[in-house]
Formats: sequence, C-alpha cells, structure tokens
Amino acid sequence: MIELDASGCYIEQVGPRGLDRQALLGAHAARVGQVVADCWQRAADPNDWLGWLNLADWSGQAKVLDALQAYADAQHGKVAHLVIVGIGGSCLGVQAMFESLLPAYWNELPPAARDHRPKVYYVDNVDPGKLADLLNVLDLKTTLVVVMSKSGSTAETMAGFLWLKATLEDRLGKAALPDHMVFVTDPKKGALREIAQEEGIVAFDVPPSVGGRFSVFSPVGLLPAALMGLDIRAMVKGLAELAPRLKSTNLEENLAAYGALLQYGLLQSGHGISVFMPYSARLNYVADWYVQLWAESLGKAQNRSGQTVNVGSTPLRAVGVTDQHSQVQLFNEGPFDKSITFVRVGQLPVDVAIPDLYPDKGSLAYLGGAQFSRLLDAEADATRASLTRNGRPNMTYTLPVLDTVHWAQLLFVLEFQTAVMGGLMDIDPFDQPGVELGKQYTYALMGRQGYENLMAEMQGLQPA
Repeated sequence: MIELDASGCYIEQVGPRGLDRQALLGAHAARVGQVVADCWQRAADPNDWLGWLNLADWSGQAKVLDALQAYADAQHGKVAHLVIVGIGGSCLGVQAMFESLLPAYWNELPPAARDHRPKVYYVDNVDPGKLADLLNVLDLKTTLVVVMSKSGSTAETMAGFLWLKATLEDRLGKAALPDHMVFVTDPKKGALREIAQEEGIVAFDVPPSVGGRFSVFSPVGLLPAALMGLDIRAMVKGLAELAPRLKSTNLEENLAAYGALLQYGLLQSGHGISVFMPYSARLNYVADWYVQLWAESLGKAQNRSGQTVNVGSTPLRAVGVTDQHSQVQLFNEGPFDKSITFVRVGQLPVDVAIPDLYPDKGSLAYLGGAQFSRLLDAEADATRASLTRNGRPNMTYTLPVLDTVHWAQLLFVLEFQTAVMGGLMDIDPFDQPGVELGKQYTYALMGRQGYENLMAEMQGLQPA
C-alpha cells in the first residue's frame, strides 16, 4: 500500500517555517473529517460531481470492464497504431498511464515484444505541423482512433476528430470508418453521441457525474488501457482495496486527507507553490497530470458563498534527478513559498550495475560496482536532506512497487487529496469557469453560432 511520510513538513525537521503538528490537527482535523464524509455522501448524488469516487466500486464497474475488455480483445492483433484524440483530462491521464506502465521506448519495440499491441500516438494539440507529421508514421489500414470528449464540443478535440475522420474516409472509404474509430463521450447528448448513433460507431460512456480531470478510471482511461494490454480489472480492484482508507476520518489511515491537510496548512503559512517531484522517470507524465488536476481544481475566484477570494495553490512540475541540476537551486535558496511533494518507488522492476572501469580515479571509482537504483535513492535522499536543512517543507509518497495497482492507487489518492483540499479552501474543486471563458472566446473568434455577442468584448481586449 502507498505510504505518506510527512515528517519533513514539521518544525521538528525544517524549523520555524514548518508546521506545528499539534496546532494543525487541533485547528483543522475535525473539519477534514467533515469534508471526507461530505465527499463520500455526495458521491451518491448523480447530479453532483463526485461520481468519480464510485469508479472504485468493483461490482458497479463490472459490466463496464467486461464491455471494454471485450472490445479491446477484438482489436488485439488487428490494430497496429492507436491514436488518442483528446485534451486536458481526456488525454493527460492516458499519457501518464502509457509512460508509467508500458516499457520505455514502447513505439520502437518490434510487434512481438509488444505482444502485438499498438504503438500509441496523441492528438492533444492543434499545431498543424505536428498533425501533418502524424500521418507520416501511421498505416491507416491498421489504425484505430479513439476520440474522447464528454461534451462533444471541445474545439481542439473536435477539430482533430473532423480532420482524422475526413482522412480515414478519403483513404479507406466511409464504410470502413466504424472499424477505425471509437468514441468516449456523454451517454445521451452531444455531437459525438449523435454521430455514433447515426454512423454506427461504437461509443463508450463517460458517467455524467464525472468531470474530465477526474475521469482517468472511467472509459476515458480504461479503454486505452485495455487496448494497450494493461489489466484494467486489477486497476479497479486496486481502487476498491484503497477506498476504505479514503473513507476513514482517521488521518493516520487516510493518507489523501492527511496530504490535503498538510497542503492546506502550508498554503495558509505562505507556501503557495506545490512542487510535485517524482523520483522515477516513468512517473514524469503523472506530474503533468497532477499539474492540471491541482491548478484547474483549486485556482478559483469565488468561494462557495459567492464571495470573491481569488485563491489557489500553484502546482509546479519537477523531475528527479533531472531537476536537481536546475530547479532545486531555486527550491533550496529562493523564496520560502514552495512545498515539495516527492514520489518514490520502493522496489524497481529492473536494475543496472555501473561498471567499475577506473578504480584508480577517485572521481569515478566510488560509482564503480554500485547499482543505478542506489544512485537514484542516494540522490533522492540527498535532495530531501538539503531541502530540509534549508527549511523547505517536504513530504514523500512511496509506492512499494510501480505496477498497475499501485499506480492507480497513487492517482486516486491525489484525486481525493485535491477534493478534500477544495473543501478546506471552501471552493468548488469541480468547476473551471476560468477555462470556460477562454473556450467561449475561442468559439466567438471561430464563428460558432450563438457566441456572436462576445466578439465586441473580445475586440476590446486585444492588443492595440
């Protein structure tokens, strides 16, 4: 099971800029318990936005898992190229999954080494150069395009969909489209649902009470996972095993709620930047996923009472060991406005020895014969120690191993930590009005019907 070490957050280790544990618990522990209970109670309301908690319900997910696995099994050996079309929460979780759980350099491996599973590509941006280059690496006859948009109106995703649909129809013929395209969208409404029904394209449902950045354990993430050959049943069972801990109001048991309390205390004490720093190259994209989750959920203009508060905790991606030679300088000696969350893996799946080639050269001899895992651990320990010595609060999540179960549990912990943090901040962590305004301006600029009234407003905001 995942563990959280919070000792680096407290005054006993980091000095006066750390948290006073007893004062923190005394002031906020009861409130944390209330927020935890409220989250799970609201999960039962289909009109609320906590339906993602129900994705940990093994029995409730059984039919969905069976359908996803059956579809993926039918594609096994036929699909050589998998193209994920989505943006934000409809893509970042899939990218994190791909990078974390499949072998590095997956797309360069021969088919047999991939168990004849597909190479994976993403359409997550509207840069035309990157889009055009994609066609140079695809054999459309063996390509499956997964289009993911809950609303069916996300401009970037729908533009990518229109382009790929036209390309497939031009190269393969319209009749072939249902064999090369699948949707993940709202169960009842939206353009993708309508097109699926009209053109015979398979479409899987995003539950109405699940928002995009919390959707990685819905078909948004599970369909690509199954197509990649990952064990989606093990993933959901891992969530089910974790869920009782996240329902507990005992902070020693509920590590997500404890993490939220720490982050809240640090935010209140002036540490408004939350650094997320995994010491595993495979978890790099989890940092990208976390940045969206944390920023979009917690950066809000108004609290639940409608008062203007303009609050937020700014997430910052860092990667161990790479950023020891860049951002760690800032973390150690810059403003006291950051806390650092490390993520470490206890047992690595493979290790490599460092050859002892120059035993007579002191600057190299100490490395000879050591394992790379030892160097990785030493650098993580050293970074934590230097930050602690310099009074920089830090905490560490540790996975016993990096596998499907524990990877899923890590993301679920971070999702629940974010939800509880939002409750403590008294804001709604499930909306994104700042994002919506930008979407509406884009619609106006692109000439979407019904948004004409925003053009005058936009013109007044453009550079002179």
